[in-house]
Amino acid sequence: MDGGFGKGESQRNVLGGELMVCSTDPVTGFYRTGCCHTGPQDQGSHTVCAVMTEEFLSFSKAAGNDLSTPRPEFEFAGLKPGDQWCLCATRWEQARQAGKAPRVRLNATNMASLRFCALEHLKAHAVDG
Repeated sequence: MDGGFGKGESQRNVLGGELMVCSTDPVTGFYRTGCCHTGPQDQGSHTVCAVMTEEFLSFSKAAGNDLSTPRPEFEFAGLKPGDQWCLCATRWEQARQAGKAPRVRLNATNMASLRFCALEHLKAHAVDG
């Protein structure tokens, strides 16, 4: 097993359960597995499964990370409201502090995000349990 810091199946969600798929359309995750797995190569900790909103996409673009513009050279179609995506935990926390945080799926948000985000804050933005 990978101890929770690789793309193996032993990684858990913030509720302590099995880490569920965040999105396969578009395919998300640092490792593009559809899950918010993390590991040593994932310097940004792409561990929060978030449901995109226009407000968050605009916030992220203004903060220097344009997630809505297609980038075919990276096989990235661009995100639109309603898409689910594994966000960097620090960006989600930054958006929360600015009042722009998107909703999250707790069952697909990696426990590793708790290094940067408080569980109570994630729960306050949850679309699931």
